[in-house]
Amino acid sequence: SLSPCINTATTFGDLRNGNIPGQHRKRITSVAPPSDLQEWLSIFQKWSGPEKLLALDELIDRCETSQIKYMMQVIEPQFQRDFISLLPKELALYVLSFLEPRDLLRAAQTCRYWRILAEDNLLWREKCREEVIEEPLYLRRRRMLSTGFMYSPWKSAFMRQHKIDTNWRSGEIKPPKVLKGHDDHVITCLQFSGNRILSGSDDNTLKVWSAITGECVQTLVGHTGGVWSSQMRGNIVISGSTDRTLKVWNAETGECIHTLYGHASTVRCMHLHGNKVVSGSRDATLRVWDIDTGRCLHTLLGHVAAVRCVQYDGKRVVSGAYDYTVKVWDPETEACVHTLQGHTNRVYSLQYDGVHIVSGSLDTSIRVWDAENGNCLHTLMGHQSLTSGMELKDNILVSGNADSTVKIWDIKTGQCLQTLQGPNKHQSAVTCLQFIQKFVVTSSDDGTVKLWDLKTGEFIRNLVALESGGSGGVVWRLRASKTKLICAVGSRNGTEETKLLVLDFDVDMK
Repeated sequence: SLSPCINTATTFGDLRNGNIPGQHRKRITSVAPPSDLQEWLSIFQKWSGPEKLLALDELIDRCETSQIKYMMQVIEPQFQRDFISLLPKELALYVLSFLEPRDLLRAAQTCRYWRILAEDNLLWREKCREEVIEEPLYLRRRRMLSTGFMYSPWKSAFMRQHKIDTNWRSGEIKPPKVLKGHDDHVITCLQFSGNRILSGSDDNTLKVWSAITGECVQTLVGHTGGVWSSQMRGNIVISGSTDRTLKVWNAETGECIHTLYGHASTVRCMHLHGNKVVSGSRDATLRVWDIDTGRCLHTLLGHVAAVRCVQYDGKRVVSGAYDYTVKVWDPETEACVHTLQGHTNRVYSLQYDGVHIVSGSLDTSIRVWDAENGNCLHTLMGHQSLTSGMELKDNILVSGNADSTVKIWDIKTGQCLQTLQGPNKHQSAVTCLQFIQKFVVTSSDDGTVKLWDLKTGEFIRNLVALESGGSGGVVWRLRASKTKLICAVGSRNGTEETKLLVLDFDVDMK
């Protein structure tokens, strides 16, 4: 049977005594109680609740400040409750999960138990997932922070990324490593993977560099024309040249493993996926190659002008050409699945995520297409010139244009979210761009590399500003990781020496 509900209302005195079990509160003993104190208290006890409140209101008005202060010191601690410590651990962690990371760090300073909770590894794992932060391998083992405290590797990963973001945003820009090579020629293509940098040039060579030491590890010699396209994965480098060939290289030894013959003109673009690379040429064809054997597996015929850009995800090939079209191919059958028509000038840039195709053209527009049925979903208008570079991640597109602006779009809605402009905008054509987590990094013919906030579109600062900028110095290409920025710089008039700049934003987490 159910027990009756018992009213457990208590006086404040009961509350004070209950907070220190087995003990009675300390009384004021410095003065003797007034003779009529008990009679006064007895009268107070007989009054109703509203009458007591009225009496207390009058009493407070007659108290001195020091007496009010004493009352506050007695009353306030009784209503302060560490509810987190009273909850089961799982519930306490659930409550703390709603705090921002900086508030979690403050909470850890409250008391010993809160610190233990605020170091919870799963709690920080969720914070890292919200910020898309991966746990570094060297943090896989949990370390003892001090007696009784386990140090959370996920928290360490979060703190490390926060410090790296701060370094990008406002940290001191240390003098970059300067990698000199390719004489006074143009660096036409740039790749960066792990700690290896690859630069290709119209001097017919490629160079492999160490991002750590800045040393040129290998010079890849063999092409008889300028190198205009490249891909790199691990130790494998693939290059395309005006000599109409592709070459497959071992980046470690510098050995040319295969020379791929077949194109009748310059190999202008390529995309590597697995052990297959798809190349696009000024001969209007695309070829699919096996880089292990050096064999041409498929030839894709259909464009009627030079192929300028290509994307390949292992299933579909997407190509953009100077014939104003974008084509979607099934490489296994060599069939053109869709011809995407709508542009009124040459197609220069492409992005493909398996669902959407985004094409940028000299007609100033950017078009978003459905890869499955070939329908044009959106035409993104706003740029004034050639869209030379784009990057697409999770429906967010960043486009760089010869009109000196960069725009951020939502390709689901077709809406332009931000235009990176204002008094600090580039003064000349945007040559390259990349977005890394919260930032967009852009380079230009004006000799600068700029950092922008991806969410707000606000200019943060210049990461590179060549002294020769504006008088011939240009930044041709850039590549970035979470901690490093590689810039290919030079000039066409001799005002700036051709070189690579390596900027490091990493932190030393001891």
